Amino acid sequence: MDARLPTSHDWPELMPGWVWLCGAGPGDPGLLTLHALNALRQADVIVYDALVHEGILDWAPQAERIYAGKRGGKPSAKQRDISLRLVDLARAGRRVLRLKGGDPFVFGRGGEEAQTLVQHGIPIRIVPGITAGIAGLAYAGIPVTHRDVNQSVTFVTGHDRAGLTPTALDWAGIARGSQVIVMYMGMKHIGEIAGKLIAAGRAPTEPVAVTTTATLEDQRTIETTLERVAADIAAAGLEPPAIICIGMAVALRQALDWRAYAEGAVPRDLDPLGLRRPAETG
Repeated sequence: MDARLPTSHDWPELMPGWVWLCGAGPGDPGLLTLHALNALRQADVIVYDALVHEGILDWAPQAERIYAGKRGGKPSAKQRDISLRLVDLARAGRRVLRLKGGDPFVFGRGGEEAQTLVQHGIPIRIVPGITAGIAGLAYAGIPVTHRDVNQSVTFVTGHDRAGLTPTALDWAGIARGSQVIVMYMGMKHIGEIAGKLIAAGRAPTEPVAVTTTATLEDQRTIETTLERVAADIAAAGLEPPAIICIGMAVALRQALDWRAYAEGAVPRDLDPLGLRRPAETG
């Protein structure tokens, strides 16, 4: 696969002994950044995660590939071992690309890896990536912010270090203060989390969308409600990884499901918020 970088930019050089922590985006290789492509072209070795699309790795035929995927409930490399492997590769004079799904600093443990590298005297560069909590919803036709719906959005994780529902999160505070909630890694505990949000005052009928395999051809999205989300996930047979969106932004999918339109579908509702005015008014 050929991909050329524009020649009118002074692209940074990945030097021997450096580690670049790079976001590979949510899945679709077209959402990779040019800085990430530049890194792929130079790397001697790529340490990559489970959610990195194989087509992205094809842009680095010269590089050794080391799989370091971590998936919930499955045998995975320990985080400490991954971080120290990066240190060893850099000290061996390799040009190291640590390629992580989405953005390395959004629930990707990139901060931990970067800190370990710095503590061992390894020079680093951070290359942000597009996170699934924005792109996966956009591919589903759900804007993560919309003036008529929300002026804030809250990103949360659905499990803690032990794989349990996070106890450090103030679910009652989130329920009261978050207009739209976007949840990563929340499918396993969504029934419990939904119960906490409803108990804190969220409407049981509040719209919820669950999107799996974000931005890929086999992406699936179901629309449900807060009180039914756990049952509907089970009925649909959805499997992680998934992004869960809670809030009225989900209703806009009735008008903005652009991928369905490409397949010949028509909008279900041109005014899903019931505003009875042109969308651009004001």
